[in-house]
Amino acid sequence: MKVALFGQFFYPDSGKYIKQLVSVLNDRGDEIWFEKKYFSLIDDEQILEISNPNLFENLNKSFDFFFCIGGDGTILSAIRFVKDLNIPMVGINTGRLGFLASIHKNEIKETLNSILSGKHAISQRSLIQVEAIPENSIEEKFSYALNEVAISRKDSTSMITIETWLNEDYLNAYWADGIIISTPTGSTGYSLSCGGPIVTPETKAMIITPIAPHNLNARPLVFPDHKKLRFKIHGREAFFLVSMDSRTYTLPAQTEIKIQKANFSIPLVQLHESSFLITLRKKLLWGEDRRNLEQ
Repeated sequence: MKVALFGQFFYPDSGKYIKQLVSVLNDRGDEIWFEKKYFSLIDDEQILEISNPNLFENLNKSFDFFFCIGGDGTILSAIRFVKDLNIPMVGINTGRLGFLASIHKNEIKETLNSILSGKHAISQRSLIQVEAIPENSIEEKFSYALNEVAISRKDSTSMITIETWLNEDYLNAYWADGIIISTPTGSTGYSLSCGGPIVTPETKAMIITPIAPHNLNARPLVFPDHKKLRFKIHGREAFFLVSMDSRTYTLPAQTEIKIQKANFSIPLVQLHESSFLITLRKKLLWGEDRRNLEQ
């Protein structure tokens, strides 16, 4: 098999896990490719003895798996490599919560062979596509988000007004610090912390969640993901912020934002013994009640 390895950072305690991963892949005879900047970080620490590594800056459809070493932020950053190539992504959680990363760092040897031998499931995750008018407002070739898109105020404590259209039908003018548009995958992230609902990954929906709305009757809205959104932003300041997952851009107030579901999805590898509901109980401590333990 041909596999790609990627990480954003190198932490001192992650070295042994990288060595484990590479060791298992080498023992299987798999072809290993390292993202160029990530290998430079690894090489500086001298934890691998590789004299002539395979390096990539972009991917193609010849890869069988894409391994992300880190936390959920690493997976969010990695989608710019996978794009619409339909390469299954495997998250190895060397971070903290790790909602998307399905392999715990202490389970690499036990789970890797199972995944590479086909004993896994694929969860197709939808993305949001962002368009800004005028088109050069966002200097980003990959204007997509796996978790959420957030529109928020900049350099001010004053609220902004976000006029919102759903399929060109006027929805509302949100007076708020901002607004979040999330996928089902992102429903357990920023949207959740602002009072949004949890939506299972296979649900064909998107979520609008206002951030600290002044109009108190404004509540999160779940709507079918085939509908399109359009926003106009007003406020006392001349600029506002748009973020796509971890990437943030400053835009002038006259910029119009259009959002719709992307025409491709990201395949995330899941272990058969894992599921979204199990993850909710483990990561978000659902059912963490003494009465449940006594049953």
